[in-house]
Amino acid sequence: MYQVLDEDGKVVDSNLMPDLTDNQLVELMERLVWGRTYDERVTILNRQGQLGNYAPSGGQEASQLASQYALGEGDYLLPTYRDFPPLVQHGMPLKQAFLWYKGYMSGNVFPHDFAAMPAQVIIGAQYTQAAGVALGFKKRNRNNVVMTYIGDGGTSQGDFYEGINFAGAYNAPALFIVQNNGYGISTPRSKQTKSKTLAQKAVSAGIPGIQVDGMDPLAIYCAVKEAREYALAGNGPVLIETITFRYGPHTMSDDPKRYRENKVLERWKKRDCLIRMRNFLTAKGLWSEEKENEIIEDTKAQIKDAIKEMWKEEPQKISMFLKKMYEEAPQNIQEQIKIYEGKERL
Repeated sequence: MYQVLDEDGKVVDSNLMPDLTDNQLVELMERLVWGRTYDERVTILNRQGQLGNYAPSGGQEASQLASQYALGEGDYLLPTYRDFPPLVQHGMPLKQAFLWYKGYMSGNVFPHDFAAMPAQVIIGAQYTQAAGVALGFKKRNRNNVVMTYIGDGGTSQGDFYEGINFAGAYNAPALFIVQNNGYGISTPRSKQTKSKTLAQKAVSAGIPGIQVDGMDPLAIYCAVKEAREYALAGNGPVLIETITFRYGPHTMSDDPKRYRENKVLERWKKRDCLIRMRNFLTAKGLWSEEKENEIIEDTKAQIKDAIKEMWKEEPQKISMFLKKMYEEAPQNIQEQIKIYEGKERL
């Protein structure tokens, strides 16, 4: 298990300490605080009815944001519906994330030069997509990797095995992150697979599989950085299991109190990534409560501005959906467009 910081923020393995400057360590912490604030604010927006269903990410900030921070310019990201924080840090505007939550088609429309795909809702589909994108990078001699995420429950999907097998067979530069937060919705990991670890599933595809303390940002950064270098050297993909936990429900329509005890949640909160990094950076004289509060307030302001911009978007109409079904609409669709346009003018 990769681990650099213990629960108190003390270094337990200096050999794994990543080569990050003080400024980079602070920037990573800023992203973690941003991610926690983002999760808390979007949860509130969902409860207020301003956004659609939301999959909370609180607790998984290190797993998501430290892994994305280890990517290089031009590296490609394929997120799940829970991975909007790394997608935004990868370059997607906040407004577009909120449009996605509201069900707007424009939430899935990216510029051609943006190195990411829209959030995938189909469990496991992003793994086969990542294998294909990574093979494309290899055939074009791109000096970049492709990184994608999946939850522990997703490792029981056929697409999971197909993706890692395909990428392994073709030595494609893909990094497969398994965010093991203990539950596939309400199903404990122990009941959805007999495998002792999820990292060992990499053996079936003949690729390396490693485990990382998913609440340790520095360990995750180190593991992803090493895996990236390994893949770029032509060695093929790596499977990385991050042992983490989601503090909130699977989605806002879920009630985690029905399937997990509160004492489990409290035990994981003591392992929080923010506690570790806060203690570590404070001891180095690089962090303060004032600094953290500045990031929190700035994040709230960013979200407030993005929500205002989202509400300026033209409301979607049925005729808009019909017009985007075909490049050249057949007669029956053309007739339906006219019918709904007539109703929409009333």
